[in-house]
Amino acid sequence: MSSHGLSYQRALPIIILTFVDVLGLTIVVPLLHLYASVYNATPLQVGLVATAFPLAQLIGVPMMGALSDRYGRKPLLLISQIATCISFLMLAAATSLEMVILSRVVDGIFGANFATAQAAMTDLTDEKTRAQGLGLTGAAFGVGFILGPAIALFALEFTDSLAAPALTAALYSLISIFLTVFIFRETLPASHRKGGKPDLMPVLFNAIHMLRRPQINPLLLLMFLQQIAFFAFESLLGLFMLTRLGFLGTGSALVFIYIGFILIYVQGRLIGRWSRRYGDRKVMIMALGLLAAGLLLVGLTPEQPHPLYVRPRAAAELQELMPSSTEAIIGDIETPLPDDSRRGFGGLGWFLVALIPVGLGAGMLRPALNSLMTKRVHPRETGAVLGVSASLSSLANAIAPLAGGWAFQMYGPSAPFLAGGMLLALLFALSQRLVRPAERDVEASAVT
Repeated sequence: MSSHGLSYQRALPIIILTFVDVLGLTIVVPLLHLYASVYNATPLQVGLVATAFPLAQLIGVPMMGALSDRYGRKPLLLISQIATCISFLMLAAATSLEMVILSRVVDGIFGANFATAQAAMTDLTDEKTRAQGLGLTGAAFGVGFILGPAIALFALEFTDSLAAPALTAALYSLISIFLTVFIFRETLPASHRKGGKPDLMPVLFNAIHMLRRPQINPLLLLMFLQQIAFFAFESLLGLFMLTRLGFLGTGSALVFIYIGFILIYVQGRLIGRWSRRYGDRKVMIMALGLLAAGLLLVGLTPEQPHPLYVRPRAAAELQELMPSSTEAIIGDIETPLPDDSRRGFGGLGWFLVALIPVGLGAGMLRPALNSLMTKRVHPRETGAVLGVSASLSSLANAIAPLAGGWAFQMYGPSAPFLAGGMLLALLFALSQRLVRPAERDVEASAVT
């Protein structure tokens, strides 16, 4: 790495790999509830499909991250990408719900692509450019997150088979394998790797080991709790937009693209600059405040459908839609459609403004937290701590739709967003005491 900043020539292959991997994943994930419905799954079975991947990652990501500290990033990237490709092929060939679930488990245990790519990025960065590098991988994730569902819908336009999106995802995964083999250069030299034979049992309990360390456990706790709040927002946003603004598929997709562009801008342009100027700790605290304010504002969005909304037409279209995995898990949700006599721009305007602090906070928070973690462990433990961080995020992703959906059903559409905003506001207030500046954090923030 250049002593004057991040080496984009070395970082570019990691960014491309992240984009391709996320593209493959997001082509399939929005359609998983359709796979379950094809096999007449019960609500519990649909829930199992939805949670199989994040639950499997609880084991897989720490294991793969720690092994990458021992054997290097490139071989573990290849293993995870090959496993992901195999899982997509299994999904395309699935003839039962059990095969669908098994394909998600295989990808969850062995497909730690993003966490390993983050570890590789930390190898190429120093303390001043760490958040910038992780932000760039986050921006690549955001671009893939936007394009993946669009490609899935495009693939389904030309065939009635759910195998088409899965095969498309497998193709992108195969491309990532070739990129790793021929373009990616190992970022962790042998001299910087952990010695000795790997013992998989301690690897499986890395989370317990990291959570016992006072410099790390507040950051891991913050990562877990903020992900519960944010993923509940993300998983229920479409349903919320329907009940408040009258948005169905196209409108919801445009809103997700709007959020995606905010995330990309923050992670590609702002996070590195602000991290160098203010330090990762201050950026993390600021991000918690912004995200808290944004979720509270979203929850207070007035019920006013957009000007083109027609209630009978929306009701007819809604009958043709299958329930999302979140709705199926918690049972049938009665979706009250807004009254079309109150159409206007007020609700939409409020909502789009509220999403700005949400996008700013979400774009900064995870890179800042992960950057802080990597600075508070030995360089040889980078992969391990990022693996634990990703696993806790996966656990949060398994919990959030259930908790948020229950709150939505019991207390109304605003409940999960207001609850998430209040949780984040509490974390914002506590974080200044929970996360004390380390010596290196103080030095970094002093350099402006």
